[in-house]
Amino acid sequence: MEQTKALNALEPFLALSKSATSPRAASDLIVQATSAPNTYVFAELLQTANIQNLRSSDEYASYLTLLEIFAWGTWEDYKAQPNLPKLSAQQHQKLLLLSLLPLSHSHTTLTYKHLMTALELPTTRALEELITTAIYSGLITATLDPAHSLVSVTSISPLRDLAPGSLPALQDTLQSWSQRCDSALADLEAQVEKVKAEALYREKLRRKKERAFEAAMQASEEKNTGKRGLGGAADDAMDIDDEGGSGRVTRGSKRGPGGFGFNNIGRRLG
Repeated sequence: MEQTKALNALEPFLALSKSATSPRAASDLIVQATSAPNTYVFAELLQTANIQNLRSSDEYASYLTLLEIFAWGTWEDYKAQPNLPKLSAQQHQKLLLLSLLPLSHSHTTLTYKHLMTALELPTTRALEELITTAIYSGLITATLDPAHSLVSVTSISPLRDLAPGSLPALQDTLQSWSQRCDSALADLEAQVEKVKAEALYREKLRRKKERAFEAAMQASEEKNTGKRGLGGAADDAMDIDDEGGSGRVTRGSKRGPGGFGFNNIGRRLG
């Protein structure tokens, strides 16, 4: 989104570059482009023929250098170059905003002191205003921590052009990142295989315990069934004995004092 907005903002200056045939007109166009709101990428303007013709102009070649600094340089680069055109207030703030991006790339958490030194800002208020402008312009996503004098950056817009010769370094960075991704993926796959193996082992152990438990329960049931069979036969024998004894006792009781015929003998004697 920010790149599209920046490219759209540059479009009018790309159209004007076709008619900027004189070095003076080309240098004026550079001043206008670097001062305009929302212009943060300049590679296409740099590649136009009339802007590149400034390289052979002794008087206006410094404007081409200035545009290159706005494209991929920083405030420190501008200060290090002698005889560059003086910046307007708008250009100064634009270059400070652009300088925040590489600073934020190298530090996710920035101190006020580091930023104020790198950008040569006089007060913390000036720094906080610059950071706030960068946030509202969509250049960075960050939070200010005035209590601890820190700036925490969470995301950075891809709005800087690539400097000449930076492509091999970028390729090396991407290659290193790709290798780290491959290594991380291999570690994840190893972890997945380990988890699967542990889960399979636990499932086998669970089934083994379950079979052992079922076998023990079955053996216990068979043992209890055998005991109940023996106990039933003994109970039946005791029942028979009790029934026989009861019969004898009953007959014996009939032969008790009256049962031995004493009453009949008495009746006979009488």
